[in-house]
Amino acid sequence: MESLKVKDYMTLQAVTFTPDMSLSAALHKVLDSRYLGGPVIDENKRVIGFLSGQDLLEKLLKVSYYCQDTHIVRDCMHPEVLSVGPDTSIIALAEMMTKDKPKVYPVIDDNNKLVGIITRRDVLRAIGKNINECFKHPV
Repeated sequence: MESLKVKDYMTLQAVTFTPDMSLSAALHKVLDSRYLGGPVIDENKRVIGFLSGQDLLEKLLKVSYYCQDTHIVRDCMHPEVLSVGPDTSIIALAEMMTKDKPKVYPVIDDNNKLVGIITRRDVLRAIGKNINECFKHPV
């Protein structure tokens, strides 16, 4: 199972945000996707932050109360991002995820450029596939 890699289960089409995007535009991207958040990238596709659904919820409550779209993604993103590489083991990532860590990890290359994302669901799918194979071929 150690041979299972992130690159085999990651999603290539991640919802992404730019730091200067309005929060209302970010909300529309989230609502149009199946993810509640995603990486914030610069013009070179380098990951510079992460915007979660919780971050949006906290700021948008205030924004909607005053009917002012004055905040941008940079105002509420997390600049420290936990990420993984495409060759990271699914098992290593699963262990990271069990310690109350993020549900979504950006997958970045050696130049810190975004190549995809991987979610807890993707990790569970990889583990489930391995479990199914174990039961189909008993030792």
